[in-house]
Amino acid sequence: MISLQQMHYIVVLSEELQFQKASEKCFVTQPTLSMQIKKAEETFGHFIFDRSKNPMELTAFGREVLPVIRDILAENDKLKLICDRRNGKVKEEVTLGIIPTVSAYLVRKLFSYWQNSLENVVLKIVEYKTPELLEKIEHNEIDLAILAGPHFDPKLRTVPLFQEEILVYCPIIPDKTISLNQLEQLHPWLLNKGNCLRTQMIHFCQINENNQLDQWNYQGGNIDLLIEMVNANGGYTLVPEHYQLNEGQSVHLKRVENLDGFPAREIIGLYHNRSIKKESIEKMLRVAQLQYSKPYSDQKLSILNWK
Repeated sequence: MISLQQMHYIVVLSEELQFQKASEKCFVTQPTLSMQIKKAEETFGHFIFDRSKNPMELTAFGREVLPVIRDILAENDKLKLICDRRNGKVKEEVTLGIIPTVSAYLVRKLFSYWQNSLENVVLKIVEYKTPELLEKIEHNEIDLAILAGPHFDPKLRTVPLFQEEILVYCPIIPDKTISLNQLEQLHPWLLNKGNCLRTQMIHFCQINENNQLDQWNYQGGNIDLLIEMVNANGGYTLVPEHYQLNEGQSVHLKRVENLDGFPAREIIGLYHNRSIKKESIEKMLRVAQLQYSKPYSDQKLSILNWK
């Protein structure tokens, strides 16, 4: 069977799809990397990479074995972590990936709670848009993902954290509620592509993206700037219930009248079923559930899909 080192080389080359970049990332020479990949292919009796393509591609066999190789490397990391724990050599490192429209309020609120509840843990937090987040957790590059659901993957445990209503920021409408018919007459200010709140906004508000191409427009990476665009140019944008606005801004938030219930999103946590860091991850998720739990309400919420 091939070595763990060869497995590592295969994974890196599958990400870079170029020998020069992969060799630099592996800290070996290009001939060394090429030779080790060739030896692995000879051991398997099948090509892993199609070198006739530019950039190279995984072969059908390569696509089949790559997830298995990733799993083997992940399990090996777990073994090393168990040994290091027993020997008292290392603190557990947990990497959290989180979407920007949730991290904007959740990280600031929960960071100190996590610090107090997680002993012997080093927590690293990184923001990713939803597609990047799902790719990172699939490749074991992060331990925990927090994002808007729903999402189902049999390899991952899904933990519902809380639900939050989606509100409309629109100063030019004086009422406390707003209808979809009123929104159709106003210009929407959207987050850029990859943000799940953008997709939810497009679907719920029935926005035709093609119509936006003929207008002066701006698509931003954060809600604060979109609010400023609304203030300066009119129109509206969507704001999650827990997103923190100043007092002057919050008075312009409106609930959306909708027969199916008030639009909302569900925030979930995802981690691998066999994660050795399960105990620490579950502590983090319980903190989030506790801090954002709300008393029972008979007001119906309509959970929007982000896909």
